Amino acid sequence: MDRERPHEESVSVEISGCSKEDARIVFDALCACFESDRGSDDVPQQLHETRPMVWLGTFEVTEAHQCPPPARLAASVEVDAQGGYWAINRLRTTLDPLFSVRDLATTSGDQEREMHVLLESR
Repeated sequence: MDRERPHEESVSVEISGCSKEDARIVFDALCACFESDRGSDDVPQQLHETRPMVWLGTFEVTEAHQCPPPARLAASVEVDAQGGYWAINRLRTTLDPLFSVRDLATTSGDQEREMHVLLESR
């Protein structure tokens, strides 16, 4: 059971290896679940034809809202997330019912954890 946190817990999220449309689907799903520094008009842009893009967002994961099912992804999406242990676990358990999540790597530090996953539509 999740116990309430005495302070806000945020996670930094990097999305890469996908189209701007798929990046937006993932960000829209996360924004529906959590408070974020991304506004509804903050649409991922493809700034270069061939250079890979990375899109960033920070999500406050202490309180999760009702998460509607996301639109279908055209392809898999790479997500790197960094935050405290509790916050990363909260993000991961929130992603599980929304997407098919495949763990690629996890790195644990003293206070923080990094998670690298591949998301696909369920």
